[in-house]
Amino acid sequence: MPIVAQSTETTDWVSRFADEVIEESERRAPGKPVVVASGLSPSGPIHLGNLREVMTPHLVADEIRRRGHQVRHLISWDDYDRYRKVPKGIAGVDEESYKEHIGKPLTSVPAPKGSSHPNWAEHFKAAMVESLAELGVEFDGISQTEQYTNGVYREQILHAIKHRGDIDAILDQYRTKKAPAKKQGQKPVDEAELEAAEGSGAAGEDDGSSTAAGYFPYKPYCGNCEKDLTSVTSYDDDSTELTYACTACGFSETVRLNEFNRGKLVWKVDWPMRWAYEGVVFEPSGVDHSSPGSSFQVGGQIVGIFGGKQPIGPMYAFVGISGMAKMSSSKGGVPTPADALQIMEPQLLRWLYARRRPNQSFKVAFDQEIQRLYDEWDRLDAKVADGSALPADVAAHARAVGTAAGELPRTPRPLPYRTLASVADITAGHEDQALRILSELDPDQPLTSLDEARPRYDKAEAWINTHVPADQRTIVRDEPDAELLKSLDEASQQSLRLLLDGLADHWSLDGLTHLVYGVPKVQAGFSADATPKELPPEIKTAQRSFFALLYHLLVGRDTGPRLPTLLLAVGQDRVRALLGR
Repeated sequence: MPIVAQSTETTDWVSRFADEVIEESERRAPGKPVVVASGLSPSGPIHLGNLREVMTPHLVADEIRRRGHQVRHLISWDDYDRYRKVPKGIAGVDEESYKEHIGKPLTSVPAPKGSSHPNWAEHFKAAMVESLAELGVEFDGISQTEQYTNGVYREQILHAIKHRGDIDAILDQYRTKKAPAKKQGQKPVDEAELEAAEGSGAAGEDDGSSTAAGYFPYKPYCGNCEKDLTSVTSYDDDSTELTYACTACGFSETVRLNEFNRGKLVWKVDWPMRWAYEGVVFEPSGVDHSSPGSSFQVGGQIVGIFGGKQPIGPMYAFVGISGMAKMSSSKGGVPTPADALQIMEPQLLRWLYARRRPNQSFKVAFDQEIQRLYDEWDRLDAKVADGSALPADVAAHARAVGTAAGELPRTPRPLPYRTLASVADITAGHEDQALRILSELDPDQPLTSLDEARPRYDKAEAWINTHVPADQRTIVRDEPDAELLKSLDEASQQSLRLLLDGLADHWSLDGLTHLVYGVPKVQAGFSADATPKELPPEIKTAQRSFFALLYHLLVGRDTGPRLPTLLLAVGQDRVRALLGR
């Protein structure tokens, strides 16, 4: 179904922002492309919380493209930020030795050992670029190292320094204000903002400082040790002659700022400068950036000094993962988009970000919850196909399955994720066995190749292999549990006979589902087709007991993969042997 240049229903948050952004862009820069922006700091693994910084403007930009407008989605790679601290748990990084690089630009820090990339920033940027390509995110990347070291912002830097008194006065309004009473457990704004800044550009910078030359919104990187542990000792406005001293190595030099390219504006000045320079109309910010006195709020005043306007900027909430609190990329082992895309198709990941308003938090599942999410997604897919989905759900679905450029590649036969995971679990990498089981799911339309179930099958297999603990993996018994079989009462023996008698006639996923749920009904004197409303509550108890018995006889545990899938995986002959016939 082609979706190029088609607009979705105007009932979701994306469409509402698109309306507002188009209107504002026409006011500010009529006839020019709409500019939306994201900022990412490759100071470590770029995690799923940072992805919201990209997906929010991406979805809005894509809706604007669908309507036929030109739009640029800028991603500023804040790779000229200082290396603030050594992230924990990074492969190929000795934490003690890397501490010597703290204070250098991220592009001056060596890449982790074994990396093929030239520096730290490029190493972590590359993984994100690859994930964004798989997600269908179209963007223009801007390296802030290249911008600053090539003198692109020279006029803006000189302008900021010329107006440093005005900038200082704006910042001083917030410095002298009493901090608002914080809620229990809430971090101070500065601390929270520094953490949020890990993926939003601030990277631990302050708003400048008073020096021997007065307030200065610019930090030179030392010409000897490359660190930003410098202090401006004098500055002449007419000649732009600047002298600085490095507190790290003692080096000092005098340079002309109108030809010097080894330094940058402090964060709270740098961000609004870029809004004005690029003409940004839409850029979201994390919840901590929207606190009183934080970067986005202060930037809204400072941007006027550069002749610009603050973007429309929705606050976005944190993204977590199942079983964990909010993420911070300063800690090792934090899931990245690449981690998520290893176990889920890009459509599902896009949907998680599209279906929730930016100010709504949500979790990305790496545990058993992923199976429920896939079930929910497949139900939505079916509702969209038959026309019964609500308009807002149709819009979120359309944004998940493709972009203005067309649909994302999808699995030809999207079998249930939980079924694929069970098959991958049971077959332990044996593709011929997996194909045998999957081909028996629907005898009327048998699967002829695993490629028909890919990439979803590969994602489910990766989830089983990387996120399911070894003690929860399924191992089918080699021999019958003779002792348990011998101890069964007549009712339990009868339930096994009813199951085995019906195996041949019900050997499909639907057929076995009907059979295993029907056995306790028949034993209680009801039809196998009886609905829950027609049955007494105790039938559910009988079903649970029957299922537990089958799991014990087949895999030696109380639970396991869905029984119909498990029976198909084991095969008729082996099921009969393990169940005593």
